[in-house]
Amino acid sequence: MATIKQFEDLLIWKDARSLVRLVYDYCNQIKDKGFTNQMQRAAISIMNNIAEGFERSSDKEFYRFLDIAKASCGEVRSMSYLAFDLNYMSLDQSRELESKSRLLSGSIYNMMKYLK
Repeated sequence: MATIKQFEDLLIWKDARSLVRLVYDYCNQIKDKGFTNQMQRAAISIMNNIAEGFERSSDKEFYRFLDIAKASCGEVRSMSYLAFDLNYMSLDQSRELESKSRLLSGSIYNMMKYLK
């Protein structure tokens, strides 16, 4: 990671940022604010834990925060299924969130393997 000087240069952070925007777009019309808030917070957690972990003083700390970010990917993915089940999102929207969160989770996992 010698060439990466700031978290904004990490592809996983950029992908997490895109996922947050997508979650906000898709949750915009949902009237259940508790559901919306939880899904948005989970997506934000991915992005912020990547950033916070990168800013820590060691690869061990970064790994720990990536593990939290990866878990939040699972939460977004789980909530995307529920959003469809509750008729809050279309099947296409739910599948897009599921797919993007699954891909991001895999990318985070690859970064974790690199750090080990």
